[in-house]
Amino acid sequence: MVNYGARTGAEPHRSGRRYRSIPHATHPPTRSTPAAASIEGGPLRSPRKRDWRQSYAWRLRITDTLAVIIAVFAAVVLRFGDTDTALPSEFVSLGYPIIAAVIAVAWMAMLSITATRDHKVIGEGSTEYKRVGTATFRTFGAFAIIAFAFKIPIARGYLLVALPLGLLLLLLGRWAWRSWLHQQRVRGTHVQRALLMGERTQLSHVADQIHRAPSVGLRIVGAITESGTRTDLVAGVPVIAGFSDAIARLDDIGADTVIFCGSDKISPQQMREIGWELEARRIDLIVAPALTDIAGPRIHARPVAGLPLIYVDFPTFEGGKFLTKRAADIVISGLSLLLLSPLFCVIALTVRRDGGPALFRQERVGLDGRAFPMLKFRTMAVDAEERLAGLLDRSDGNGMLFKMKDDPRVTPFGRWMRRYSIDELPQLVNVLRGEMSLVGPRPPLVTEVERYEDHVRRRFLVKPGITGLWQVSGRSDLSWEDSIRLDLYYVENWSAAGDLIILWRTARAVLAPEGAY
Repeated sequence: MVNYGARTGAEPHRSGRRYRSIPHATHPPTRSTPAAASIEGGPLRSPRKRDWRQSYAWRLRITDTLAVIIAVFAAVVLRFGDTDTALPSEFVSLGYPIIAAVIAVAWMAMLSITATRDHKVIGEGSTEYKRVGTATFRTFGAFAIIAFAFKIPIARGYLLVALPLGLLLLLLGRWAWRSWLHQQRVRGTHVQRALLMGERTQLSHVADQIHRAPSVGLRIVGAITESGTRTDLVAGVPVIAGFSDAIARLDDIGADTVIFCGSDKISPQQMREIGWELEARRIDLIVAPALTDIAGPRIHARPVAGLPLIYVDFPTFEGGKFLTKRAADIVISGLSLLLLSPLFCVIALTVRRDGGPALFRQERVGLDGRAFPMLKFRTMAVDAEERLAGLLDRSDGNGMLFKMKDDPRVTPFGRWMRRYSIDELPQLVNVLRGEMSLVGPRPPLVTEVERYEDHVRRRFLVKPGITGLWQVSGRSDLSWEDSIRLDLYYVENWSAAGDLIILWRTARAVLAPEGAY
């Protein structure tokens, strides 16, 4: 057995003994204790199969094949009107259907070469989509170079149709399967059985973060600590072993992933040997650094002298990308106001039927802590402010905000507007004036800001938005802590691609309005 240190938490043995990798077959089975018998309703012991990963990869492969075939052959029809079109060349005598078939085979091969179906990237994050895009552009780039080198007159119009059509179909297929996979993971299937390994403080933090996001597909089945007792719990997770008997217990638990959270009790040499043991058992090793709410674009891994160093970029709040964001805000808000002006007139006339104003102006705090008048369509009765004092003890909000699911001050038409967030549309004027952005943190009230802790004020480093990360992650159903965490995550990790994703998720949230009141 590999000796990683005494179970009492003492320093690991440093006598110079060489640790040897023990083959899988030499470990006798170990009897499970009641505390480690189950977690989250399921048994800890399960055969280490990756059938769901293989079947899911096959589903992706089938969908990718259909998308590629449709794209390359539809491009022939769209470009030439039929499929009986020959390539006008003195060197080769091929029809475009054959060219399309060759592109399809090369495209599928490139999707496999770039590991677009690797279980480490599917289901969460943007890496899967980026690899699909990389494979697509590499394929068409290679064909463009070959056509230029050998003077093969492939019609540019054909490539300009096949590439975007195929990429769109591939991404739609991946998105559809990802949505299905998330549903399966919420039900507890199609997950990786993970063990947490490290000191208890780090274990608790990592466990909490993983439990927040069931869609990542990690089901924690146990923990390995420096002084493991099998009747102990860490963050609701049973401790199944100490460092000294960790490897032996891996064979008994049937985990397929180990997440190392950090520990001073394990030396670098021992950590390397743990990696060898996991490799022999085909168990994935994930190292969780002590970084929270920092997205991939700010993280750069670089091997230096055998050390996998992680560089973390500072968040930037000015420069070219924010000029691009402002330009997009102006264009989209201006066009939206122009197109929606007839709807605005109808809504304004309907709201004014009770004799009150159509718009509601409220002072909010924005960029750099400056106050501005935020616009909304009025959804409450004219005397709403006077009736507020008698409702404060009935709040359904998150501690900081006053919210009521059945606020008696809300008019019937106002309740309908709130359900679909139509009352927020006048804020397009705030966006056009530069006071807000399409996407950003929620603009708070002045009274809320007076109770802010110092770290919360980082929200003011960017403009507030009509929609944001917390609005598409639960809206009014979120706690105050979760709302702040999501807003700060956006501030620290803003990107144009992230804004597009939030806008897309906003459209979905409006069509399925949960947590809106």
